[in-house]
Amino acid sequence: MTYGGHQGGHRPPPPGRRPPRGPRQQQAQMMPIPGSNRARQAGRPPQQSTRVAPRPPQPPPSRPPRPASGGGSRRRRVSFPKVLLCLVLAFVLFLGAVWLYLEFSINRTDALPDDYEGRPPAGEGTNWLLVGSDSREGLDEEQMAKLSTGDASGKRTDTIMLVHIPDNDTKPTLLSLPRDSRVEIPGYGVNKINAAFAFGGPPLLIQTVELATGLRIDHYAEIGFGGFAQVVDAIGGVEMDIPQEMRDTKTGVVIPAGKQTLDGAQALGFVRMRYSSATPRSDLDRVANQRKFIGALANEIASPATLLNPFDVFPLLGAVPDALTLDTDDHLHNLVGLAWAMRGISSGGVITTTVPVTSASAESWDPAKSEALFEALRTDSPVPEDALME
Repeated sequence: MTYGGHQGGHRPPPPGRRPPRGPRQQQAQMMPIPGSNRARQAGRPPQQSTRVAPRPPQPPPSRPPRPASGGGSRRRRVSFPKVLLCLVLAFVLFLGAVWLYLEFSINRTDALPDDYEGRPPAGEGTNWLLVGSDSREGLDEEQMAKLSTGDASGKRTDTIMLVHIPDNDTKPTLLSLPRDSRVEIPGYGVNKINAAFAFGGPPLLIQTVELATGLRIDHYAEIGFGGFAQVVDAIGGVEMDIPQEMRDTKTGVVIPAGKQTLDGAQALGFVRMRYSSATPRSDLDRVANQRKFIGALANEIASPATLLNPFDVFPLLGAVPDALTLDTDDHLHNLVGLAWAMRGISSGGVITTTVPVTSASAESWDPAKSEALFEALRTDSPVPEDALME
């Protein structure tokens, strides 16, 4: 007998099946629909009634420490050898620029004559002819008055010097040829040697010197009045020790006695002076003073005080091209070789002398002594003592 049947009796669930939940139990177990407000609210924690304090500002992140060496860092220290190399390269480029500037700026002239009958053969060593021209070209009246050049027209030579640079260890020789020496000038007969320059310029003067001395001239350099004074002024003057006051009765130039620095005008007066009680031998004393001054000038130019001073170097570089005239086949390295050979004039490393003459007028050369002198130069031999002359 069954109780209740379908009228309210409780049928046991079939095996393997869970009994249904009651209404309260189902309501407690219902899940919110995804995406609904209820779902969002269900996932939030309960709101706090207290206010959260703002976070303090944080300092910027610090840079990572640099590696001690290398370490992949892009910025590297410039090493001292690299800086030194850059400085050396800059100096070399500067010297190259100066060299090219001088090489292409110095005046040139076709000085050496073409081969002619009777020209002396080339001997030992190298021979330069140095000429100091008395040309007033390029000087205005005020400059001529300042330099006490006078107003003579034309172009003559106040100074004629022969420089012999030997190929062996014999000392170089700086030889003065007195301007009043009477020699044979090709095509003009016997005349003063400086007249050859007025008659035919450098080529005729070189030919005259070659025939008179038997020495072939290899290089030529010329400097005028204005250029000479410019070079002296460019280096701030030349220091000289003047033994006694020099007062030229012809030009009015006065140079006091004692150690002093001669400017361009004073230096020009010094190397030209022969009408003075301080130059009793006239032209012989003048050429001796010219050699002394060349020695002092060479020392001044070669001194570190000049070469390391831009206020001297740059004016000198600007004055040299206008002051000098070289042969068309001469180059700057030839001129440097000449300057290097002449650096020892003041210290006795260069023999300085005048062609031996027979009288104070310096018109005639002593035949035996002068020939001994020229033969020594031709063969790079020491000059005999009795052929030397102050």
